Amino acid sequence: MIAISTDKKKLQINVIHGFLTTSYWAKGRTLNEVKKTIKHCLCYGVYLNENQIGFARIATDYTVFAYVMDLFILPGHRGKGYSKHLMNAINEEPKLQSCKVWMLKTADAHGLYKQFGYTELKHPEKVMERLLK
Repeated sequence: MIAISTDKKKLQINVIHGFLTTSYWAKGRTLNEVKKTIKHCLCYGVYLNENQIGFARIATDYTVFAYVMDLFILPGHRGKGYSKHLMNAINEEPKLQSCKVWMLKTADAHGLYKQFGYTELKHPEKVMERLLK
């Protein structure tokens, strides 16, 4: 059985960085950038026999807003429901229960997130972003 923890001391940074640098959303992210994102977010590690097989981080103010980021299960461990366990842990996190606005971006995991209440933007004309190169 897997274990899910928010203890940052347990995170295996090289596993996280190794996966993220090959992902479509974080390609090229440096080790120092990964460490900085972990420092400033609520993070979840997913472990099987003490080995990290998954990760997610939440950028949040712990009151109003939570943004799910960098969620992954390593390829060799997919298809076993681990991402659903991780999403359940995130949704049940006591520190985040007052957050009313939750967001995320995905190119390929819509089916997973829809199971947890995520939808397309109701009013995309109200949402803006600023992308820097």
